[in-house]
Amino acid sequence: MGSVCREVVTLQLGHYANYVGTHWWNLQDASLCYDADPHNPPSEVRSDAVFREGLTQSGQTTYPPRLIALDLKGSLNTLRQEGTLYELHRQGSTFTWEGEVMTHKEDPAEKNMFLQDLERLDQGEAEGEFSQQQQQREQCRGAEGSVNASVERTQKLFSLEGSVRVWSDFLRIHLHPRSISVIHQYNHDGEANRMEAFGQGEALLREPLFLEELEDRLHFFVEECDYLQGFQVLCDLQDGFSGLGSGVTELLHDEYRGRGVFTWGLGPITHPDTSPVKDVFHLLNTVLGVVSLSNHSSLFCPLSLRGGLGRRPPPHITFPHLQYDPSLWYHSSAVLATALDTLTLPYRTLKDSATMGQLADAFAVSGRKVVTACGAVPFPMMLGDCLPNALAGFGEALPWKPLSACGEQIDGRCFAQSVSLRGIEGQSLVSQLAPGTQPPSPLHCYGSGEDVLTAYLQERYPSTPSMVHLVQSPCKPMTPFPQIFTPALGKHGFLESGSRPASTQVDSVPVLTCLQSSPLLYRCLSELHSEVSALDLRRFCSFLSAGTELDDLREALQDLKALAQQYRMNSDLDASSEEESD
Repeated sequence: MGSVCREVVTLQLGHYANYVGTHWWNLQDASLCYDADPHNPPSEVRSDAVFREGLTQSGQTTYPPRLIALDLKGSLNTLRQEGTLYELHRQGSTFTWEGEVMTHKEDPAEKNMFLQDLERLDQGEAEGEFSQQQQQREQCRGAEGSVNASVERTQKLFSLEGSVRVWSDFLRIHLHPRSISVIHQYNHDGEANRMEAFGQGEALLREPLFLEELEDRLHFFVEECDYLQGFQVLCDLQDGFSGLGSGVTELLHDEYRGRGVFTWGLGPITHPDTSPVKDVFHLLNTVLGVVSLSNHSSLFCPLSLRGGLGRRPPPHITFPHLQYDPSLWYHSSAVLATALDTLTLPYRTLKDSATMGQLADAFAVSGRKVVTACGAVPFPMMLGDCLPNALAGFGEALPWKPLSACGEQIDGRCFAQSVSLRGIEGQSLVSQLAPGTQPPSPLHCYGSGEDVLTAYLQERYPSTPSMVHLVQSPCKPMTPFPQIFTPALGKHGFLESGSRPASTQVDSVPVLTCLQSSPLLYRCLSELHSEVSALDLRRFCSFLSAGTELDDLREALQDLKALAQQYRMNSDLDASSEEESD
């Protein structure tokens, strides 16, 4: 008997959240198909946890994500709000207008090369190629046997760095007509009517029409679920969407009690139109967002490649085998999406999965609902090597980099953690020693990948409860994922002796991630509290006039200080004596 599918509804709130979400859906879509070959079994990941099956009016099966994406006016570029998955027909009587007609013609936005190629394949302009794609589609089925609605794309190489203006410029999949919601009160571009303050986003849910539309979309996706386990919320943390996320997570918490609400607070490394005043706005939105989102969520995790949450953070996070441009949202969001695809595996796998509720309970001991993320993107391992060798090769260093703008951990202190590894198959998970050979390390003595990884974590974090999840199928960064991998990686994401040709795309990578309830949060949140406390908040009248009272800010600072205290360990007491005296 197959395991019960526990569905998840995803909400994306904000432009950078939609950047990350677009890459994430592209990655998940790339894993939906498999060849009908017993040597290539279906993915261990439950695609129907986050995708839904539907039918077009012509009877074609579709598989769009169970998604609600909110963004501002002018943020879609060439994408129609209702999408192109279904032909929408408006019912009603027809009539003839006998008055004067004036036609206004506007040139449509120009699609980049990737979208033009995607459109050509969808429309089947090349009949022979279309027939071939149709045959491939019939052979491609999701993990639960549903026909995959997206056409298998050839691995063409596109350099989109100069042509990506918004997230829909690299959206590979079709979305449901009810997925995209545009907030027309605020503009994506320009100087006027920008949603830059927490209070602006918070006020949207007090507008009856906005709230009604959001609830209608939620009910549509929720009511078709047989076993809803919860919601994934990707929310911009540094602008007005922080306030909207606060209201949305409170709504989910109140209306769907007992369901998990996992919120990822997202922040880019840089903003293209920043200024000293806007930097303060980003800081205040972050403080208010961290406090409110963590309060209303089962788990809350900041997710950013910035070096810190403050106005002048340390340098951005780098990875040994990535060459990404920190100024391009198209690049940094791809890295975060790759990590997110693995971080969320524990409640999306077919076997030995935990529910969102179980995962939250394991972390939220003593009210600790804020977690940090770490990742090795990709996990560095030589082709033909084994996991024990790869882990032993790190020596005293940790195998991952911080992904939550909270700094790098230098010791084994941690309250709880969930570690996920994907993309290493079969015999590569354990050491293949000849009989009588002395094992190079204790890790080489174990007979399963789970045991190897568990032993490694016990060595590095001896007193920390750890959950381990292994998935053999890799992450698939296929077109239009940016070409950010170094030449040292081969086609399948493993390190090789020679350099990969520039014309060869990396089509799969192993990834290691970790969610931690970490004492790093004590220092990170305390520094955030100190930075905001040093400001004269009364000087920022435009922020306060957007709906956040001065008393609300002061209360949030007190809550932030209390939140930080939950992550303080005994060894932090002496180091923080000065702060306590303040």
